[in-house]
Amino acid sequence: MGTLARLGLAAVWLISGALKISDPGQTYIAVQAFDVLPDGFVRPVAIAMPLAELALGLFLLAGFVTRWVSVLSVLLLAVLIAAIAQSWARGLSIDCGCFGGGGQIAADQTRYPQEIARDLGFALLGVWLIVRPRTWLSVDGWLGNSRGAADDDYVGIAEGNE
Repeated sequence: MGTLARLGLAAVWLISGALKISDPGQTYIAVQAFDVLPDGFVRPVAIAMPLAELALGLFLLAGFVTRWVSVLSVLLLAVLIAAIAQSWARGLSIDCGCFGGGGQIAADQTRYPQEIARDLGFALLGVWLIVRPRTWLSVDGWLGNSRGAADDDYVGIAEGNE
């Protein structure tokens, strides 16, 4: 289960980041549409967001410092959920741009509940990995990284039961 959660969340970040970085102008429009950042912060966030998503995806794909990357993933997803929820609460009609695109759309085209539910599902994958970060075919596993693995993963090793 852990490996699927890790690879699934990695795929989410890699696809999302790649789609955003491939169209930086549209990513700028998507960030601006949320109407929460001062104008001077829109461009830096539009540049940083896909880079952060790609970095999170690569770290998860490799299974390196999985617990910490999962914490960052859950925090970023919480920010994204809050951004979507505030847009909904304020009556904005936007596409979140979570997987490319984004910006103003017709009021009947919004999908806020689905977007929030989807991101909550992704956050649950991150929570799973925070609790049980040790997964198959991971750098953490190869390095025996105790900082990235749950304590109970090492009980067998400490008792000599590898």
